[in-house]
Amino acid sequence: MTTQRLWPWLAALLSGILGAASLPPFDQTWLCWLALTPLIAAIFFSGEKTKRRWLRDLVLGYVAGLAFFWISFFWLTTVTTLGWFVLQFYMAIYYALWAAFCGLMRPRDTSEIVVVDKWSAMLARAKPETPLSSSPWLRSGHNLFLAICLATAWTALEWVRGWLFSGFGWNGLGVALHATWPMIQIAEFTGVAGVTFLLAFSNSVLATTARRIWEETRTRAMRPHYDLTLTMVGLVGIFAFGVNAVQTRPPTRPLHVALVQANVPRAEKFDLRYKQKIFEKFDRLSRIALTSTSNIDLLVWPESALPAPVLEDEQTFNFVTGLAASTGVDILLGVIDEPPEGGVYNAALLVRPEPPVQLYRKVHLVPFGEYVPLRYSFPLFAEIAGNQVPEDFDVGHEFTVFQLSKDGGRVAALICFEDTIGELTRQFVLRGADFLANVTNDGWFLRSAGSRQHLANAVFRCVETRRPMIRAANTGVTCFVNEFGRVTQMLRDDQGSTFEEGTLIGGVNIPTEPTLTFYTRHGEVFAKICAIATVLIALVKIVSVFRVSFRRRKMADRPA
Repeated sequence: MTTQRLWPWLAALLSGILGAASLPPFDQTWLCWLALTPLIAAIFFSGEKTKRRWLRDLVLGYVAGLAFFWISFFWLTTVTTLGWFVLQFYMAIYYALWAAFCGLMRPRDTSEIVVVDKWSAMLARAKPETPLSSSPWLRSGHNLFLAICLATAWTALEWVRGWLFSGFGWNGLGVALHATWPMIQIAEFTGVAGVTFLLAFSNSVLATTARRIWEETRTRAMRPHYDLTLTMVGLVGIFAFGVNAVQTRPPTRPLHVALVQANVPRAEKFDLRYKQKIFEKFDRLSRIALTSTSNIDLLVWPESALPAPVLEDEQTFNFVTGLAASTGVDILLGVIDEPPEGGVYNAALLVRPEPPVQLYRKVHLVPFGEYVPLRYSFPLFAEIAGNQVPEDFDVGHEFTVFQLSKDGGRVAALICFEDTIGELTRQFVLRGADFLANVTNDGWFLRSAGSRQHLANAVFRCVETRRPMIRAANTGVTCFVNEFGRVTQMLRDDQGSTFEEGTLIGGVNIPTEPTLTFYTRHGEVFAKICAIATVLIALVKIVSVFRVSFRRRKMADRPA
């Protein structure tokens, strides 16, 4: 009896653990194909005699969510332990809502249900006023429809998580496949939401297939498993599409780039006492890169590369512009911008050998990283952020695309976590960006998994837009990513660490005849369709449940 009561809660915990283990730093990608299966089993196949089963489903999902987010976002403890602990109580709500939706879609015990009207009969594929005779788990159509519903709801909730309250869409289910390049090429149509749908659908079919096999063994009623067969065929088809997409390469031209990873300690990053030391480090590393080859077109430094505002501090401005003029190379770097008219912006600057400079001010700020929501009206939030966010940055409003000199192409300078947001990235491509450049400072999170998860989320922007990406980080991961989401070069030291200082030289293949993908033109339309479908399915199901419950009570009140 104890085991029967305990296993659903262990299954929920297992789902959270498996989901986290499929992501960096563990990178057990294969686990994402079954991460949701234990939670689905716990909701569908336990708790039949529980009075408030919907509440139990909600809590099971919440437990799974807490396990997943506490493990996968543990790197936040390098900045704020309290923030890491508290944030996950909000994040787990999305798991809980999905679990409640699963419970709503759960087939009822067919040995006890009597179909009492034509609507229920149609849904159950049975004649009115006759008891259901067969288990729904034995029907391929039922299992496929259920998998579609569950995958649709999961995809919709991940999309909502990505924008609600400014959004924190990191580590969606589909992100686990970031290195499995053939399976993620559908993102050029659906975004990462399509990859997420694929995994959630497969998890659901796996759970229903396990139950179906058990039912067939018990009843000896063997039937063709069209649900499993069609799922396998679909996966093979998506794999084949991905392989073909990678082989179909549009015409491109090369751009030679040098990336600088300075590894400035976070204690020195904004301390003006270390200004000259940081100047010397960037000068040394840049000249090493530029002297190693003679055809560098672009030099990239990370986010907030220099401690003083570049445009406002004369010494800093002269250092950067002087280096660009003396080498004849464009320099792209992250800066702090404090214009005379007021405000403080996290920004990117393109300094060309010939003026003027070009400036982009970040349009999507990271909550609790670059500003504290309700800082003064809800002081607890400021307490959670601690001294890491002493003041709020201001928000930029223009999706500025930089034009390189010598017709070197047009680049979108994505700052920090902006390369994890598909809807934002596509705005730059719509405005003519030929390639993407991410300048970031994941050094806030020391040597944790934060930088690797950042890259895992970012590679999907390349697939969605079919634009390559270069990434210059303060402490990693500095790398090149092609338009198919494959990391082609990565800065590592002799021990394989991505956290040491150094330079990385490589090429970016810029499309000579750039086209816009379906995702670039239409954005998260797939996720939005899933959201609408989820609401409609939930409403129809709720109405159906209430109608059946009402008819039952009405029949029970009839005199014998």
